[in-house]
Amino acid sequence: MRTPAFVVIAEFQVKPGKLPAFLEAAQDDAKHSLADEPGCRQFDVICPEGTDDTVVFYEVYDSRAAFDAHLETPHLERFRRAFPPLIVEERPVRFAERQYP
Repeated sequence: MRTPAFVVIAEFQVKPGKLPAFLEAAQDDAKHSLADEPGCRQFDVICPEGTDDTVVFYEVYDSRAAFDAHLETPHLERFRRAFPPLIVEERPVRFAERQYP
């Protein structure tokens, strides 16, 4: 039986006029997470309908250890430096265990 995947859901409220810059930084992190981290299965950057200031990350890792390795990457460090002046708030990160697929 396959071990359930470790899911991370992060949500940000972006300042007016800053969405393009925020998405650029987010996409860099997502692209490098998928390309450079063998334990990263999925990294979606989502803008929910009906909002013009919210961005959600839906990230799927092989395990908590794979996510912990993500926390030490250069691309996440770039994102951490870039996003604070672009947001109103970073909402609490949620963790989950994906059961299917």
